[in-house]
Amino acid sequence: MRLCKGKATLRILVTALTLATGFGAASAARAADAHFVLISHAPDSDSWWNTIKNAIKQADEDFNVETDYRNPPNGDIADMARLVEQAAARNYDGVIVTIADYDVLKSSINKVTAKKIPLVTINSGTEEQSAQLGAIMHIGQPEYVAGKAAGEKAKAAGVKSFLCVNHLATNTVSFDRCRGFAEALGVDYKSSTIDSGQDPTEIQSKVSAYLRNHPNTGAILTLGPTPASATLKAVQQMGLAGKIYFCTFDFSDDIAKAIQNGTIQFAIDQQPYLQGYIPVAVLAIVKKEHTTDPAKIRQILEANPKFKARLATYGLAPSYGPKNIRSGPGFITKENLDKVIKYAGQYR
Repeated sequence: MRLCKGKATLRILVTALTLATGFGAASAARAADAHFVLISHAPDSDSWWNTIKNAIKQADEDFNVETDYRNPPNGDIADMARLVEQAAARNYDGVIVTIADYDVLKSSINKVTAKKIPLVTINSGTEEQSAQLGAIMHIGQPEYVAGKAAGEKAKAAGVKSFLCVNHLATNTVSFDRCRGFAEALGVDYKSSTIDSGQDPTEIQSKVSAYLRNHPNTGAILTLGPTPASATLKAVQQMGLAGKIYFCTFDFSDDIAKAIQNGTIQFAIDQQPYLQGYIPVAVLAIVKKEHTTDPAKIRQILEANPKFKARLATYGLAPSYGPKNIRSGPGFITKENLDKVIKYAGQYR
């Protein structure tokens, strides 16, 4: 009896060990291959970044990695700089960061690259600043390029003059949007741009005054949802809805309705999903393939079936330079509006 009991006990122990080993193997198989961090400048209140957060989660799943999201709760850039320094000290496998203020963040970001931690920059800042910081690549929308692409679409439609409604005149980069559009048309952007301020009533008033004084204006370009909504009211009151070529940056319910009814021809979309998904994918490729060659990384990324499926599902289209990957400009028109609305705020 004792012998039988001993055999039974042994069988139980062997079974338990086998199960434990199996669970351990399964856990190991699910363990992330790498641990990254994405640090943005956005305050907690900025819901625009939810799309990027969702993209990070999907990229983590697709490439079997783990990515932390960090941001200064109140959007303070000095706090962001400290988060970057903490990331360098923690020795992540890769760091993704926005260049919200090059001069403030440069020293902190240099601590990342000094430790040979792979770096990818996204969203804000320029491709030139990214290169100066030693990043593998920059993923975002160059504002001049976006403005010029929009201007080329307008020019193809016969537009020869325009009004740029700039509600971000304190941000010098915003003028690159106006300048790109103007140069595509072959006109001077300074005489075509107004500092509208951010108050909707004031924007509507200034736009109305400009259009009355410049009745031959062929198009309007607004730089965001607030001026777009205010400008829509102006053109409707002046009887110009559907008669003047109208395009805008970014997206909102008002913009969606105006695209649907033909008042707005298109919205310029920087496709934020790509700013979350692609940098995680890039760092995963760097980790697995032991390469920082942008051309090779791009080749591997473009061939990835999961990445291609995400693009097709959400109606996204990145563009590629020799080194950097541009998330925009994408264009929201009547043709793809339904898909954008379906995923708006989540993946678009």
